[in-house]
Amino acid sequence: MKAFMLDKPSYQELLKNYQHLSQFTLLDLFTQDNNRALKYSLKVNGIHLDFSKNNITDKTVEYLVNLAHESSLIEHIQNMFNGCKINNTESRAVLHTALRAIDNLEDRTYLPENSVSDANLVARDLLGDEKKIIVDGKNVIPDIEHVLHKMHKFSSKVHTGEHAGYTGKMFTDLVNIGIGGSDLGPVLVCQALKPYRKGKLNIHFVSSVDGYQILDILSKLNPETTLFIVASKTFTTEETITNAYTARKWFLDNTYNNMEAIKLHFVAASTNTKSVTEFGINAADNMFQFWDFVGGRYSLWSAIGLSIILYIGFNNFKELLAGARAMDEHFLNTHELQNNMPVMLALLGVWYVNFYNYSTHVISPYNTRLTRFPAYIQQLEMESNGKSVDKSGNPISYKTCPVIWGDSGINGQHAYYQLLHQGTSIYPMDIILALSDKYSNKLHNQILQANAIAQAEAFMVGKTHAQAKAELIANGMDDAQADFLAKHKVFVGNRPSNMLILPEISPYYLGNLIALYEHKTFVQGVIWNINSFDQWGVELGKQLARTILADIISGKVSQHDGSTMQIINLCSCVQN
Repeated sequence: MKAFMLDKPSYQELLKNYQHLSQFTLLDLFTQDNNRALKYSLKVNGIHLDFSKNNITDKTVEYLVNLAHESSLIEHIQNMFNGCKINNTESRAVLHTALRAIDNLEDRTYLPENSVSDANLVARDLLGDEKKIIVDGKNVIPDIEHVLHKMHKFSSKVHTGEHAGYTGKMFTDLVNIGIGGSDLGPVLVCQALKPYRKGKLNIHFVSSVDGYQILDILSKLNPETTLFIVASKTFTTEETITNAYTARKWFLDNTYNNMEAIKLHFVAASTNTKSVTEFGINAADNMFQFWDFVGGRYSLWSAIGLSIILYIGFNNFKELLAGARAMDEHFLNTHELQNNMPVMLALLGVWYVNFYNYSTHVISPYNTRLTRFPAYIQQLEMESNGKSVDKSGNPISYKTCPVIWGDSGINGQHAYYQLLHQGTSIYPMDIILALSDKYSNKLHNQILQANAIAQAEAFMVGKTHAQAKAELIANGMDDAQADFLAKHKVFVGNRPSNMLILPEISPYYLGNLIALYEHKTFVQGVIWNINSFDQWGVELGKQLARTILADIISGKVSQHDGSTMQIINLCSCVQN
């Protein structure tokens, strides 16, 4: 297996290309090539990517693609889809793709009438004729299908009232208790697809161990009509289990200690049957399993998606899977890598991180329903690729993952866009918008589109001192004053951006979008020769927190550095 080495032929060619391109602005590149916008655009499953506003030429694309081939990218992609244990530090397969590569995806009984994506749902089967993905000698597809059908059955009972609260009343509120991928994925999807909500079920998310969050939510709920999902693979995650037991105590306190009622009001997405049962949950019927080959930040497609199914309905969840599956097929089967959308997004990121030395990347969706998308991608990319050693454990001498950040684009314009336009650093960005939104209205959507397009243009073209001065003089300002003020109105421009355009924010297209970024993240991990599927960096803080918690509770501080001991003493004095 070839690693990302600084002496690779493609790396050296890219270095020369970077030095050459540093002489030109993005406007220069558009002037040199009238066909640029068409040439550097891709359309996949209805999603349009315009990457022409990047500091690239045909040679750049050629060398970046060569870099991918030199990194054996196609082989790595096939290994992931085939269930090879590409997570080498934990000896695990990586098969979130298998969760949407299931049989009967085109089964019409699962689909809503007049679905916008019906034509796309009769997709070629990723599994081939044998319908198998083997992990540790076992075909995992039947287990995946079993859990999916179990979630379907349970959600149907909740929606019809067959599974109701202990007093027979239908559920009105759903509380998802999880953290990390067990929270961010469901939060994103439920917010983005709120218009697709099935019935009148309200949803609440608890992730922080800060007691205010859960106590505030519980104070507004009726225990007779509240259903809780405890989302924790191991059922030992401290934040999640602390919150789960707080919810359990609240429920028992308000139901005269009705332990039997817990079986109706609490369910789990987990693999720990013993702990789930001890909690009081009926594991046989109400524990929904997922597997080691599904990482937390890739788990919304699994049993972690139960909250999504309950909120938007099983048919819409199937459309979400179908959208992701369509992107999977494109990613797996498009071997002309310059036409592979996730690959090109990834390579552009590598270009800016490793050659332009840009250290952050902005995600800027121009749709309120995608407000949580930047946070979701932040975890996806930074937890996956925030590594400083390669797969063999050797220190890395080049940059890997940039800092991912962002928010709603229209709000960002009135906040941090000032820095993006006139700050001293350059921040590449992805601008995301939808062509239509039947849940908004035409004028509002046109204003969103106009702002997104205008910002991308402004980032690229900028404004010179001469242009700014001429505008001021045209408005009646004298020459000296205009000359001074114009210096503050200069926009350097030459800020790169990608524009991702979705037909609409629907389950199908949201599935496409999320899978697009999943595969982008994987490709960059291959190029950087790192394991994108472990996250050892979160462990040290957890270990230390257990010791410090004991110190705070006991008031007896163990050995730490001076600063840490001082702060523990402050906390301990208040608590005791």
